[in-house]
Amino acid sequence: MTDVVMPQMGESIVEGTLTKWLKKAGDRVERDEPLFEISTDKVDTEIPSPAAGTLAEVMVEEGKTVGINTVVARIEENGAGGAVAKPAAPAAQPAAPAAPVVEAATAGPPAIEQAAPPSEPTGPLSPLVRKMARENNIDLTRVKGTGAGGRITKQDVESYLAQRPAEGAAPARTAAPAPVSAQPAGAFAAAPPAPLAPAAPAKTRIEPLSTMRLKIAEHMVLSKRTSPHVTTIHRVDMTAVAQMRERNKGAFQANYGFSLTYLPFITRAAVVALRQFPLLNASLDGNNIVYHNEINIGIAVALEQGLIVPVIRGADEKNVLGLQRAVVDLAARARSRQLKPDEVLGGTFSITNFGSFGSLVGTPIINQPQVAILGVGTVDKTPVVINDAIAIRSICHLSLSFDHRLVDGALADQFMSKIKQVLEGWTEEVQ
Repeated sequence: MTDVVMPQMGESIVEGTLTKWLKKAGDRVERDEPLFEISTDKVDTEIPSPAAGTLAEVMVEEGKTVGINTVVARIEENGAGGAVAKPAAPAAQPAAPAAPVVEAATAGPPAIEQAAPPSEPTGPLSPLVRKMARENNIDLTRVKGTGAGGRITKQDVESYLAQRPAEGAAPARTAAPAPVSAQPAGAFAAAPPAPLAPAAPAKTRIEPLSTMRLKIAEHMVLSKRTSPHVTTIHRVDMTAVAQMRERNKGAFQANYGFSLTYLPFITRAAVVALRQFPLLNASLDGNNIVYHNEINIGIAVALEQGLIVPVIRGADEKNVLGLQRAVVDLAARARSRQLKPDEVLGGTFSITNFGSFGSLVGTPIINQPQVAILGVGTVDKTPVVINDAIAIRSICHLSLSFDHRLVDGALADQFMSKIKQVLEGWTEEVQ
């Protein structure tokens, strides 16, 4: 029997939310076959099965948040294990001994029949569904579940909420006959009250944060509370890089099947600067500075649900081709939820390329426990003055947010000047 545990998906992650089971108890699974999906602030991904066999027991339901290394399921490796048997239906209660019925001497009003409590909805309910039902005062027995086995999902609750205003109002109680008044003939009866105007539709929509968004929020607040952030911005002439890229991008696409972007050039320049200024590749542990011998660059990847920072390990050992291949591979697998747990661990420095969305300048937040992050703006052709003459150059703005507890402004600017020097004087071939 093999235990399946909640993996650790980041150095600062202590828990994860199991968002979806891809197999059910009794199903056959192969080793490394996707078994369930999880969501944290660092990754929203599928977790593969650690062994081949039969999923014998599911111990954590969908939507539940548990700590890392918590056992969430068990796999019977010889395939003999089956689904956990469902509990048998409770035995029928034995009939009570007959007792003589005592008739009332006088017929009184019929007893008011007490409403039976609503039956439990079909299937397990996630904490999110229960919370939505509680906040919106929803009777879940009236919601039709479309999940596995009739389970009620978040989408089912949202659909019910969207349809609820259109439901007919509850039938009015039958009014008792009005007493006959002793009005004189010809007197006008009082006009009935005007009907109430229908309530205006709500102008807001309430939706709880996703697990990933909630964890990102917590991580960002923690970073701002931990590190006094300072940002320095440098303008870089990328013309030499742009010319090198223009000469090679066609061959890159033909030979390797992916485009050549500016990001691997900037990553390569950052690696050179990190070697010269190792304090930017360090981290703080209490009153101690931890110098990392490896340079592992985290590259921020935008997802539909949030942001993830997979890590290029040994970035100082890769040339532009190797860095571009790593960026393309990690970004593609991040968006297809195929990242492995160790691919979001161990970063020593991060780069975020908001320029790919057209942004000129940004002030990124440090990815703890690192002490700096480099922001990359878009590369634009811009008129600049060179030797008292106007020239058109490819200009990019790079911004470095750094932890002022460890890094001073002078050191940060020296680091950025080194990156600028490498990029503006680029001579390294890319193939």
